[in-house]
Amino acid sequence: MQVTFLGTGTSQGIPIIGSDHPVCLSDDSRDKRLRVSILISWENATYVIDCGPDFRQQMLRANCRHIDGILFTHEHADHTAGLDDIRPFYFRQGDIHAYAHKRVFGELARRFDYIFATENKYPGAPGIIQHEVKNNHSFELEGVRITPINALHYKLQVFGYRFNDFAYLTDVKTMEQAEKDKLKGLKVLVVNALRIQEHISHFSLQEALDFIEEIQPKRAYLTHISHLLGFHAEVSKELPENVFLAYDTLTITI
Repeated sequence: MQVTFLGTGTSQGIPIIGSDHPVCLSDDSRDKRLRVSILISWENATYVIDCGPDFRQQMLRANCRHIDGILFTHEHADHTAGLDDIRPFYFRQGDIHAYAHKRVFGELARRFDYIFATENKYPGAPGIIQHEVKNNHSFELEGVRITPINALHYKLQVFGYRFNDFAYLTDVKTMEQAEKDKLKGLKVLVVNALRIQEHISHFSLQEALDFIEEIQPKRAYLTHISHLLGFHAEVSKELPENVFLAYDTLTITI
């Protein structure tokens, strides 16, 4: 199984428009972060988790020519605003499979009504096949068991996903013990770490490290990073030996 980090930034990305913050002015390519998303593939299967406003750019950069589906963590714009850019895949493949909480599909249908239209649909609009994701209901994709991981992003429910020995969590602030138990025995965990200072709806760096210590994966990668976390090169030196800062285009094998 191979995972490519399409984007590792927070909702504004890095650099932030008009910002003079030193991290936003960094020449290190690892400090330039598109909105958070991953490409995950195994054998002949290729899936994307979330498609934010940078989706088109990310697909071109990754030279991705086919996707089997999109899994959504939640409905916020930095995770869904690129939905219209599934059109090239739709034109080649037909309707695109999408996996999400029922609430998320409702929000997407409101924002992208032309995609979800059932009557008089515009002929250039893409189509999706909806698959509702429910907590405590695993499902299978191309021979891999997917376990939804339920968490809270402040007061909003979000899903993370476990693929065999790999799990991807983003926009997490709190999680019940029963959900943490679903993450035991991981080879690789990806989890959000927004900044040094605490935040109302995201793990801070220390909260993410405490969570990793509790889950005990063999390796962990931090994502959904803001400029306030600091320079990639400097923060990396302070992390435990099995914890790494993810960066855009990083590819790992599980």
